[in-house]
Amino acid sequence: MYLENLVFDARDPRTLGRFWEAALGTETLTDDAGGYETRLAVPDGPELDLCFQPVAQPAHGPRRLHLDLQGGAEQEGVVERLLALGATRADIGQGDVPWVVLADPEGNAFCVMEERAAYDGRGPLAALPLWSADPERDRDFWADLSGWVPTDEGSVAALQHPSGRGPLLELVPEVEPKRQSTKNHLHLDIRLEPGDDDPETVARAILDRGGQELPDNPDVAWRTFLDPSGNELCVLPSRG
Repeated sequence: MYLENLVFDARDPRTLGRFWEAALGTETLTDDAGGYETRLAVPDGPELDLCFQPVAQPAHGPRRLHLDLQGGAEQEGVVERLLALGATRADIGQGDVPWVVLADPEGNAFCVMEERAAYDGRGPLAALPLWSADPERDRDFWADLSGWVPTDEGSVAALQHPSGRGPLLELVPEVEPKRQSTKNHLHLDIRLEPGDDDPETVARAILDRGGQELPDNPDVAWRTFLDPSGNELCVLPSRG
């Protein structure tokens, strides 16, 4: 299994996808009525596809998963470039912090980070902070699914690609519990490997670790689960 996609719910997938493509310097994979996909390829590191799927109205509620962009010494210039692309400044109650909070064209908040040693060399996307009720527990849960490995860099429970490159997946203490009636605006997809991953074995492992499977949708090929903190994830069938 491996972490394949970061999925956005979007009213206008093309506009939102093109914004993030310009922001991160990614490469278009799909541009059609079914959605927009673009690939972040980190040299000598992971590939992560950003997928923008159409929804009539994205869910309202806290952003439990968001993007932290590399800023560092060039933070001010990065912020100005993103504002020119269509981002806006956002106040989510962050107060006086060294990072800058912006929102994409559909109001998804994200951060442009200050210099941090943990983010050196990770590329334009520094981290994916995910709210967790129990960061240590959820780090182990996501390590099993993604193949990413724990890292001691930074101040929170985090995983990184085995190459040591690309964004961190940071499990951060949740500000409030997940509302089961509200879907996350962004979620992660796991892809099964042909010949190595039996779907039923994977499903049982998710449940054994505190996850939950959501009702089956016969119109799609993937299965949808919740992690132990209630965050949605999809398990995609192998390409074989």
